[in-house]
Amino acid sequence: MAYMDGFVIPVPKGNKERYREVAAFAAPIFIEYGALRVVECWGNDIKIGKTNDFRTAVIAEEDEEVVFSWIEWPDKATRDAGAEKVMKDERMQPKEGEDMPFIGARLIYGGFEMLVDAKG
Repeated sequence: MAYMDGFVIPVPKGNKERYREVAAFAAPIFIEYGALRVVECWGNDIKIGKTNDFRTAVIAEEDEEVVFSWIEWPDKATRDAGAEKVMKDERMQPKEGEDMPFIGARLIYGGFEMLVDAKG
């Protein structure tokens, strides 16, 4: 059964294009190691909740937007093996002096088993 890695992350609004570049660079590497699909979504209609919402979950500041993304894997075993290879891959190592375009300290992520997968 398919397995998903989900991510919610704050990104400075001025870094949108740089974030897209980094995400587009990384996506084929995840696919090379077994991912079926990599999706990155830039927030543009995030409602303020009464108790919690996407912005509060990642402590997004006024000049930041929220990215919601997921990586689809065929199963958890493929994800575990693939994710380990991705993290060790030289292409995924930060270059000296290169800052990431997102706020990693406030990244929320986790692995999820599929419960429902309805398609139209």
